[in-house]
Amino acid sequence: MSLDVTGYRAKIGVVVPSTNTVVEHDCAMLAPHGVTFHVGRSYVEHPEMNNHETFMGLQKQIGDSISVALRDVMTVGPTHIMMGMSAPTFCNGVTGNADFHRDVTEQVGGIPVTTGASACRAALEALEVKRIAVFSPYQPVADQWVDQYFGEAGFDVLQVTGLRIPTATAIAEVGPRQVVDVLKQLDGPDVDAIVQVGTNLSMIRVADQAEHWLGKPVIAINAATIWHTLRMAGFNDTWGDAGTLLRHH
Repeated sequence: MSLDVTGYRAKIGVVVPSTNTVVEHDCAMLAPHGVTFHVGRSYVEHPEMNNHETFMGLQKQIGDSISVALRDVMTVGPTHIMMGMSAPTFCNGVTGNADFHRDVTEQVGGIPVTTGASACRAALEALEVKRIAVFSPYQPVADQWVDQYFGEAGFDVLQVTGLRIPTATAIAEVGPRQVVDVLKQLDGPDVDAIVQVGTNLSMIRVADQAEHWLGKPVIAINAATIWHTLRMAGFNDTWGDAGTLLRHH
């Protein structure tokens, strides 16, 4: 692995479901000078996730094609790997995420790997919050995974709300108005922070703005995952309009 003219600080390999259009945008928006992001796509033929069966089928498609996506992105010689997907990293709680992380790390020859679940946990720990509310675009089974993971990680999960989006591609169509409504429903005096999972949901700018009127951290998973990847790589770059996490930690 070697650096190059554009990626002279780091070359980060990113794996996303092939239906995902938001992660690449967010990486480009937050890429520091000298850090480049290079995407491998985990093939999804059938993007439906409108019930339990189709959602689990979607997860199987992603799982079956991750190895090929990792194979492809490794050809750029990345210094780090960022898994730009959410649900598979929360499946089966803390142990499931650890197994997922270990499997990916073995496939990429031991270079550093960041997962969405690990990044959200690290973000909450950095912000020193305990009582959280979470929302996702998913079906109830994945909301259970999210609840289990954060609970096992030591957080008090007060509520998990799933938007039940019908297809993987339609997640990217969720607009700020709907997100704001969900944030207002989740908020309360007992909530220390709100977490959004689901990497194809465009959230970073909305989360930054919402922190001002909620008066508490709102963690967008893509912001957390990019932050965690960069901090693992030893970079302390900050941004002024992408949330408390990227501004101060």
